[in-house]
Amino acid sequence: MAAPEPAMMLPRELVQETIALKTKPTAKLHYTFAQGKDFTSKTPVLVICLNGLMSDKSTWLPMMAGMIRKQPAGFPSLLAYDRYGQGLSEDRDPQDQGREPGRGHDVADVVDDLHQLITQIVDSRLHTTMDSLRLVLVANSIGCAIARLYTQSYPGTVTGLLLLDSMMANSNFDWWPNPDAADFDAAELSADVTIEVLQEQRAKFARIFAPSSPNKEGLNRSNLPDLLPHSDRPLLQGPGGRKPLLTVIEHDPERFALESLQVGSKQFAEIWTVLAD
Repeated sequence: MAAPEPAMMLPRELVQETIALKTKPTAKLHYTFAQGKDFTSKTPVLVICLNGLMSDKSTWLPMMAGMIRKQPAGFPSLLAYDRYGQGLSEDRDPQDQGREPGRGHDVADVVDDLHQLITQIVDSRLHTTMDSLRLVLVANSIGCAIARLYTQSYPGTVTGLLLLDSMMANSNFDWWPNPDAADFDAAELSADVTIEVLQEQRAKFARIFAPSSPNKEGLNRSNLPDLLPHSDRPLLQGPGGRKPLLTVIEHDPERFALESLQVGSKQFAEIWTVLAD
């Protein structure tokens, strides 16, 4: 059963719809959209929200609603969507048929789907072309990797990126000390951490974040280090040969470490990449 949208009153400008991509006509994606209104920019702006691995588009609705309510006289067009097998998009990715459950399409496939979705939304909702608007990608967690790869794959199309609690695409997320390693020294553990607790945390973290771990939407992350092998290159290109505006926001490391004890460590909150220098 699909996850319900949050119990909140949404502005009437936000519409909920489904769409079948022309490249995958047998499955539908669920999306939320708001048509921009009298925005100050001379060029139409489309802000696209990209979900993390364990979230769906409902997490963006308060932000979208807030932008509209705080600027009723003018706001950019807004789009959030659930990827295949995520949130209200109950249909599985058609190309996952015949593949191992939970390990189907990869981030490159997601990027292709995103480009097709944007193309169709721009045509059907904004009645313009990709060359006639400015794209801003707002992303969380693995959505940041999707945003990076999209901007890299379609240079000159993205004007700005806002990356929230980004992830390391070129890591296997094996950050915890390994008791089975030859150089492991139990004396380096904190007094309140036993080997049993460490092993439990390693297993729990791996089940969620290890690139080889299956997930509900069937997104295969095992080749992500090959798709984005470097943290600092290639440099991203925005419209007109300019660099896209990049903003990276992270949790406060100490607070996030406390909030994340059940799944990870404060290392997960750090930001390693500066892509638009």
